[in-house]
Amino acid sequence: MNFWGIINLKLLLDVLFAVGFGLLLFSRVKEQRTLWLLRGYLLLVSSAWFIQRYAYLPLTSKLIDAVVLACSLSLAILWQGELRRLMELLGTGRLAVLLGNPPKEFRATSTTITQLVDTAGKLSQNRRGALIVVDLGSDLRPEDFLYSGTNIEAQISTDLLINLFATDTPLHDGAVIVKGNKIISAGVILPLSRQGISRYGTRHLAALGITERFDRCICIVVSEETGTLSLANQGKLERPITSSRLQELLVNLIENQNSMATTTSKSSLGKTALSQKTNSSGNIVSDMNEKESNKSESFTNMKE
Repeated sequence: MNFWGIINLKLLLDVLFAVGFGLLLFSRVKEQRTLWLLRGYLLLVSSAWFIQRYAYLPLTSKLIDAVVLACSLSLAILWQGELRRLMELLGTGRLAVLLGNPPKEFRATSTTITQLVDTAGKLSQNRRGALIVVDLGSDLRPEDFLYSGTNIEAQISTDLLINLFATDTPLHDGAVIVKGNKIISAGVILPLSRQGISRYGTRHLAALGITERFDRCICIVVSEETGTLSLANQGKLERPITSSRLQELLVNLIENQNSMATTTSKSSLGKTALSQKTNSSGNIVSDMNEKESNKSESFTNMKE
């Protein structure tokens, strides 16, 4: 292979790696305005590279470099939380979170959804404050919190969740961390958000704070004063919501999370969670004949 062949191969690899990196960034961005900013920034960087390599325009190249530098500083200020999170993930080696492929331990089932909705409904009726963080793939660790709380490592259940938020227990003021079908810890102190300080209480600010820093986790909030249900996701709070609305949101969010890890369980999770009742003593019996016929959806029957 001659010298020019090597140069062209390097150029091809350079372009392929840049395109792959750009696609990875686009896949991680959910907000439309942020996506527009990212597109404009990458367009400027691409223009600067093209002019420097092929056009040989020194003055234009300097001007574009100055614009790129100014945009880089602006984006560093605007996206300081996201950049901090990126460096944390790189430093701790959590590459699966960056690539959008959460491990199996983060895959929740319809039983988890039912128990979370049932718990939130009962706590709301009793006006008992609660904060439940559901990790959908952010791989939350003790160093991500102000206080890591008490390790639980127990199978999720409605009775256990209600007892953890009992007012006469030392863990009721903190948050409960849920991964998949397990309660990981309780009494966790979350970082607070700076937005809406005058509008929300401490629980709601904590829910906003944790979902601002980690985009693959959601937080269920039960107000102690009014019993109002809320759900925080990606730094946004939806409130007030009913138990049926909470179940609908959880089904959509957890179903999307599971579809990233495996495409075979997506339709069955949504159908099962929507059709399952809140009666914790019920059992779900799957129809094996439908699976064997290679249909795209699996229907479940409720057995009393």
